[in-house]
Amino acid sequence: MTAGVFLVLLVLGVPIGLVLCWSAVAFIYGSGNTVLLDSYPLQLFQSLDNFGLLAIPLFILIGEIMNAAGITTRLVRLAAAFIGAVKGGLAYVNLLANMLVASILGSATAQIAMMSQVMVPEMTKAGYDKGLAVGITAFGGLLGPIIPPSIVFVVYAVLAQVAVRDMLVAGIIPGLMLSGLFLGTIAFLGRKYAYPRGEALPWSERLRAVLEALPMLAIPGVIVGTIVGGVASPTESAAIGAVLATLIGLVYTRKLRFADFPKILVRTGLNTALVLFLVAAAGVFSWVLVFGQVPQTAAAYIQDIATTPTAFMLLVLVALLLVGTVIDGIPGLIMVVPILLPIATGVYGIDPLHFGVFVSVNLILGLLSPPVGIGLYVAASVSGVSAMRVFAVTIPFFLVSCVALVLLALFPWLSLALL
Repeated sequence: MTAGVFLVLLVLGVPIGLVLCWSAVAFIYGSGNTVLLDSYPLQLFQSLDNFGLLAIPLFILIGEIMNAAGITTRLVRLAAAFIGAVKGGLAYVNLLANMLVASILGSATAQIAMMSQVMVPEMTKAGYDKGLAVGITAFGGLLGPIIPPSIVFVVYAVLAQVAVRDMLVAGIIPGLMLSGLFLGTIAFLGRKYAYPRGEALPWSERLRAVLEALPMLAIPGVIVGTIVGGVASPTESAAIGAVLATLIGLVYTRKLRFADFPKILVRTGLNTALVLFLVAAAGVFSWVLVFGQVPQTAAAYIQDIATTPTAFMLLVLVALLLVGTVIDGIPGLIMVVPILLPIATGVYGIDPLHFGVFVSVNLILGLLSPPVGIGLYVAASVSGVSAMRVFAVTIPFFLVSCVALVLLALFPWLSLALL
């Protein structure tokens, strides 16, 4: 009954948070344990009783302030300063700028929308295929939820009850690895298809771009540095980053005005409410799954198929790629973690941080996988091209992302080396 209600509501397009809540109610009635309804509101609110969740609105606030303060444009100029007259110059600039923005923003869809407006017109003007320009921008946006700060990692840390700091640190090497693989893909395609050469900027302009962007680099430096150094918690570092971004926007770039703050805070509040409602719904859904012994049943079934930790991880990889084609990011994480995490840690002895990075990157890739792929549609709608055209011209990046997932599955130290 529960599975039927879940699938029907999902097919009807009901928001995933409500799907989880109503599926939990269906399980309670289906099992005949209506006494659980007395604890339902408590479980709903108890899921949000976690200090680590305070980092989410602060990371979202940083992104909103950064947009209003004009920080993105200067980071793009900084990326251009490091790229000379090489084939695919603007493609490299696009990806490097995405890396810099990812170290501040932490949200894939927000980053894709923002960078599509900045980079796609410039690449099209330089002679790039528009679909390719949109695709590179979209895949660069995948770095947002991987390179700290990361809202997805914060949500996983809360679901898995692991330290938010450790989860963010675990994403550093995978984020850099994925960036390196994307840069290598651009180098290969640039030679094969003779991408337009980048503009060779005079050294004086390069130096100016670097000096202008230095204050902006202080934001990711402070956020990541204080977390890795143990000076501040992720929530505290996010608060420091928000204050720093505000000062840069008001004093340095002077594009941020006090009149902008009401709109910034409203957008931050709405986006935070969406994420936290999903977390609350996940708490109730996980509660009924555990009560119904779903993880134990799934574990017995999976053990018949996967006899080793590596086989289990590869099985999860394929399954989550399929899940990611219809459900993206945080909702997918909320659905699968309560079922798969107990199996990964209890049956196969997989480190929860390693598993968290692997699952998160796997589901994030779903943002750019048809038929749903919300990241594809965000980039396509902002740029005015077909989502399928974007995916078709960026298949090499999708395949490289799958290679990164296999490496993460086979080598746990990629996630755990800095811990």
